Amino acid sequence: MRPEVRFYQKELETMPRDQIRELQLTKLKKLIAYVYERVPFYKERLDSVGMTPEKFKSLDDLKEIPYTTKEDIRDHYPFGLFAVPTGDLVRIHASSGTTGKPTVVGYTKGDLDTWSDLVARLAVAAGATEQDIAQICFGYGLFTGALGLHYGLEKIGATVIPASSGNTEKQLMLMQDLGTSLIVATPSYALYMSEVARDLGKTKDDFKIRLGLLGSEGCTPEMREKLEEAWGMFVTDNYGMSELFGPGVAGECVFRCGHHIAEDHYIPEVIDPKTGESLNEGEKGELVFTTLSKEAFPLLRYRTRDLSTLDYSPCACGRTMARMAKVNDRADNMLKIKGVNVFPSQIESVLLTIEQISPNYQIVLTSKNYMDQLEVRVEVIDSTLLERFAELEALQQNVRHKLHTVLGIDAKVTLLSPRSIERTAGKAKRIVDQRGKNTI
Repeated sequence: MRPEVRFYQKELETMPRDQIRELQLTKLKKLIAYVYERVPFYKERLDSVGMTPEKFKSLDDLKEIPYTTKEDIRDHYPFGLFAVPTGDLVRIHASSGTTGKPTVVGYTKGDLDTWSDLVARLAVAAGATEQDIAQICFGYGLFTGALGLHYGLEKIGATVIPASSGNTEKQLMLMQDLGTSLIVATPSYALYMSEVARDLGKTKDDFKIRLGLLGSEGCTPEMREKLEEAWGMFVTDNYGMSELFGPGVAGECVFRCGHHIAEDHYIPEVIDPKTGESLNEGEKGELVFTTLSKEAFPLLRYRTRDLSTLDYSPCACGRTMARMAKVNDRADNMLKIKGVNVFPSQIESVLLTIEQISPNYQIVLTSKNYMDQLEVRVEVIDSTLLERFAELEALQQNVRHKLHTVLGIDAKVTLLSPRSIERTAGKAKRIVDQRGKNTI
């Protein structure tokens, strides 16, 4: 059942469009002067295009400023893009750093206050209330997700259980014994918890879960449907990244028709990921954000690599700030197989429509005769199917046919026994790239 429409900061969330732009321009002018004075990297960038603070007159002038990239942050590791000395910081977080040094981000006390307001706003928009008992199943640590949701939910008065990730049977015990009504987790871990609950002989009726604030990885509509069926809860998605505070940049309201962006704190753009040219409302491209309220680590025109669209029309809930489409793909996650662009979300959407297979899968990339090959490994739900060859072969051909229809290329399909793909408490590892091991 869809929760009722509620607001955390209604006056801000329902501002007329002209007032939003006026507020953005006021804050942007202050930001330009702030980084020009405090961040040598941005002074050099602004000087290179002749955009000194006194020349900045309109929001359109923002497009004259070069983009900031993750490489820029890494090149200035750890504190080179900070606008305050380390003595003014009260918190440091960092991304995983899978390609080398982590992306380090910092927060002043003012930043933490702003951040918790942003998370409180999206939580209330999704249906959270002060009566909720919220269990956070994200890992605590340098990752921004757990503490971000923690402080935001506490700010609205919810009771927070900082369960962290893993130890799934204990998670379920706490959910049942403490009457958890709201869970925070990755979609894949929320689904895994439902599997373990089923193994323990429990059904959704044994729990009081009514709302899921899921994030940290993509959640296709098909995955959301599986989760809602498994838990009997209303599932919403939210968007954020460490460089932009963490969670709180945008989130779904109860109508789930896009993620409401906190435009009083961010200016969003969408660009062509190849050319860098700005795209119009409704055109899909790479999201770019300028932070308007960050004190320690402000960013101008940060390229996220996430692909989405923008919609500036008012929402049925009454909110007036821009909405971005759910992000299920990244520019750097696109796979090029035999000349065809393939996104993992396309594969997931196909697999989750087939009843005999589970939502747990892996995409394996290999190379044969110096040509890329695509294999999709997916578990069957009923292990006895593996002993019925004709039915197994028919299912395999059905999966292969549906993938070919959507992707336009042929993929090898391997059906596996239940629970044979590793589960994790964090982001699911969906892509296994073995293309460096060429075979002939």
